[in-house]
Amino acid sequence: MDLQLHMAEPKEAISLPERMELLDELYARYGKTAGASRRLTYLRKKYSWIIVVGSVYVIKRLLDLVVVIPLLLLLSPVFLIIAALIKLTDGGDVFYMSTRVGKWGREFPFPKFRSMVLNAAEIKEALQAQNEHGADGVTFKMKRDPRVTWIGRFMRRFSLDELPQLWCVLVGQMTLVGPRPPIPKEVAQYTLVQRRRLDATPGLTCIWQVSGRSDIPFPEQAKLDVKYIESQSLWLDLCLLLKTIPAVLSGRGAY
Repeated sequence: MDLQLHMAEPKEAISLPERMELLDELYARYGKTAGASRRLTYLRKKYSWIIVVGSVYVIKRLLDLVVVIPLLLLLSPVFLIIAALIKLTDGGDVFYMSTRVGKWGREFPFPKFRSMVLNAAEIKEALQAQNEHGADGVTFKMKRDPRVTWIGRFMRRFSLDELPQLWCVLVGQMTLVGPRPPIPKEVAQYTLVQRRRLDATPGLTCIWQVSGRSDIPFPEQAKLDVKYIESQSLWLDLCLLLKTIPAVLSGRGAY
């Protein structure tokens, strides 16, 4: 567990430039005897990879902005209505803020419309045995969670509580399509394989979100996220975005 916790620290995250520096240092130490031709081959592959990865990032970022900016403007009246209903329900905070873990272990503030009662955290311990993902599961999901308010149940049914995360996409902390961001406590329980979920920028939607959402056990969710990371493309992102619409409207696995 100590090793897992150590690995979950954001300070251990290695950025792309740092990785390239380490690769250059490795070649400088052990590649001098390879000859000029191998050196040129290495440089060609290195910068081709940088160009491809950079191009994909730019296109993905442009797609995020093209979609999110109009959505924020169009949905602003919906934001105001939801905020008013939450406030009228119990007078508490409109937003629920938590800390989530993003790409390479970087933590960021994660907003949601508050869908639970004010003392939800205290009640959770008593409900742990009823966790749909197992009493000792990494994530906590409960179909008829008594902590959810009436307006919260409606929001969760259509994922309206997730709308504030459009801001995270706008500022670059999240993207439209990618693994859902976990909380630090969950990351501390990840296996080494499951930590591969942190190799990509977290997203609003993902493969398991359109395939059953909370009905899918966490180990299977992690496998699907890794599958996405290994095969991600602009076309796959567009397909998942289109599949998200009927998945949200059906409400399957939303609780």
